[in-house]
Amino acid sequence: MKKIGVLGSGVVGTTLAAGFIKHGYEVKIGTRNPKKLEEWLSNNPKATIGSFEETAQFGEQIVLAVRGSVAKEVLASAGSNNLSGKIILDASNPIADSAPEDGVLSFFTSLEKSLLEDLQESQPEAKFVKAFSSVGAHLMVNPNLETTPSMFIAGDDEDAKKQVSVILDQFGWEIEDMGTAKGARAIEPLCILWCIPGMRDGKWNHAFKLLKA
Repeated sequence: MKKIGVLGSGVVGTTLAAGFIKHGYEVKIGTRNPKKLEEWLSNNPKATIGSFEETAQFGEQIVLAVRGSVAKEVLASAGSNNLSGKIILDASNPIADSAPEDGVLSFFTSLEKSLLEDLQESQPEAKFVKAFSSVGAHLMVNPNLETTPSMFIAGDDEDAKKQVSVILDQFGWEIEDMGTAKGARAIEPLCILWCIPGMRDGKWNHAFKLLKA
C-alpha cells in the first residue's frame, strides 16, 4: 500500500485524499489547522493528519493542493530533505488575489514561466508533475461525465509522469502528456478557461477532452 502525503486541507486536498483512500492508499493530510479537519476525519477514519513536515516525511508520494501564492512557503515548511527524490503531484494554480473580470481569473505568472517550473526550481531534488489543475475538485475523482475526460500533465521526470498516470487512470482520467515542465505554461491557464462558465453562468459540471483523428 503506497503512502500519500497531501499538503493542503482545503476542498482540493480533502477531495483527493478521500479519493486515494477509496483506491486503497494510506493517506496523511498536512495542515496548519487540524481542527478544520475534525468532521472530515470522522468521515474518513483511515486517514491521519499532521504538520506539513510530518506529512512530507510520511508520504512516498506527495500531493500539493494549496493556493499557488503559498505553494513555495508550504514546500519550505515541509522540508527539502523530506521532499528529495519524491514525486510531487502539483494541483496548484497561480491565481492572483484580484477579482475576476467578466468571469476571467488573473494569474500572477506569465506565459513565459509556469508555477510548476518555479516550484521545481525551488525544490530541485523533487520530481514535480502537474495534474488536477484544470478541473474542479468535485470532478477530480472518477467523474461521471458522458465520456472519459482528458487530464493534461507535464513534468521533467518521465518515470514520475508514468507513476502519476497510474493514479490518474485509477481516478478515471485519460492521460495527455504535454512534455516537460514547460508544458505547464499551457496547462495552468486551462484553469482560467474551465472557470469561465462557472463564474458567468454557474455551470461547473464540465471537463476537457482532447479529440484525435
